[in-house]
Amino acid sequence: MQNKITELFNIQYPIIQAGMIWNSGWRLASAASNSGILGLIGAGSMYPDVLREHIQKCKKATNKPFGINVPMLYPNIKEIMDIIVEEDVKIVFTSAGNPKTWTKWLQDKGITVVHVVSSVKFALKAQEAGVDAVVAEGFEAGGHNGRDETTTLTLIPMVKEKLQIPLIAAGGIATGKTMLACMVLGADGIQVGSRFVASEESSAHKDFKQVVVDAKEGDTQLTLKELAPVRLIKNKFFNEVQELYKIAPTPEQLIKLLGRARAKRGMFEGDLEDGELEIGQISGLIHDIKPVKEIVEDMVTEFEQAKANVAHL
Repeated sequence: MQNKITELFNIQYPIIQAGMIWNSGWRLASAASNSGILGLIGAGSMYPDVLREHIQKCKKATNKPFGINVPMLYPNIKEIMDIIVEEDVKIVFTSAGNPKTWTKWLQDKGITVVHVVSSVKFALKAQEAGVDAVVAEGFEAGGHNGRDETTTLTLIPMVKEKLQIPLIAAGGIATGKTMLACMVLGADGIQVGSRFVASEESSAHKDFKQVVVDAKEGDTQLTLKELAPVRLIKNKFFNEVQELYKIAPTPEQLIKLLGRARAKRGMFEGDLEDGELEIGQISGLIHDIKPVKEIVEDMVTEFEQAKANVAHL
């Protein structure tokens, strides 16, 4: 299954395991890379010394390419980038910031740079900044999301129409059929998050994984748009946010309710009532917790079957 994305990252399948906070440690990233896709360590939930430890453990667990997802809004971003260079990681996915800030600096050190966007406008800005590829993430995605609420079905062809560099689709993708749909729409590859949360190697708490498996249609919703839009499973904390909205809260009131470390409490520590439980709408199609290798095998098999079925239409 060779194309622009497999060539760019030297992988077997054009699939990227998303670098998700509190879910994507070295075990998940190395298992993903060993399965023929690109594994990403999620630096957003790691202090610099912890990130270095995860990189070093990932190197020992796989001899295949892997990368780091770096949200650029953190204050210690320079230290994180220096560690990536020192540890000789060759692939970086940036998000939540201006791609011009770090793209050339990283590329000058031999690093392939991909930027995550949620709109055509930001995809073009990323291309102008010189990134090697773009991830276009639709409204269905879990965690922090775009403000335009553009779905993957419409976002991918609109970005493809304007983009000259490789395009990776994200948001609402967990099966071989959704992979094929995205590639028909113009994507060169896909990025998968929620399906890998419910994997044996994910660093998410086992209780959070089970909540993902149990989720049904309508169990997630985008909220906190005044701060940074985020898709969450509805729980006690989510309901408290909705109650606060009844009084037209100020951003300061929302920040006070949000507090600190809610995502860690929910996804990593398993506080299902008061934690943030970030997951995508596709969770309604996730019914089990499997090893990463089986997830990838199932996805590729279904992709090939779906492609053959479409040929008969």
